[in-house]
Amino acid sequence: MATPPSLRIDNLQLALDSAEIGQHPVEVHGALVGIICGGAVKSQEWHQPLLELMNDGQPLPSELAGLIQELAQDTVNRLQDAEFGFALLLPEEEELLAVRLEALSLWTQSFLTGIAIAQPGLNQASEDVREVIKDLAEITQVDLNVAEDDECEQAFQELLEFVRMSAILCYSEFVLHQQTDAEPQEQGILH
Repeated sequence: MATPPSLRIDNLQLALDSAEIGQHPVEVHGALVGIICGGAVKSQEWHQPLLELMNDGQPLPSELAGLIQELAQDTVNRLQDAEFGFALLLPEEEELLAVRLEALSLWTQSFLTGIAIAQPGLNQASEDVREVIKDLAEITQVDLNVAEDDECEQAFQELLEFVRMSAILCYSEFVLHQQTDAEPQEQGILH
């Protein structure tokens, strides 16, 4: 599943700059994914919490709002993909490893903020999710002074995959699990 051109980092950065919002696209995507993975899948559920984080609750210019809406829909579609088509919005592999590592750290910090807003009872989550949240918090403290070598690149790829799978685990618990739990109750009601 290819990312639409409108959802590239540079396009989102231009829209953020034009709106005078001083956040990096990876922060916006991380927060959005966190809110969605915390259970706020529908636009009316994720929209206001994201606005609070991005723009002090104020409406976004229409171009940026459209990109965010498209980004949210793409994110939900990818999280629902059985082939795990979900990917973090990060700089391209051509960027220096230190730049990509910093972006991963920013994405993870924003994800944790977003999921905490959408799911204030994280301490009541499954043991697996609580452990993942703790590990993600440690990833945000990663040392950004890294060598540009194969060993560091491999370590980065492992961290990236861990963060990706952690988001999918949270989505599974707070969205898919909730949908599955709600279905039997709905079927049991006779009208």
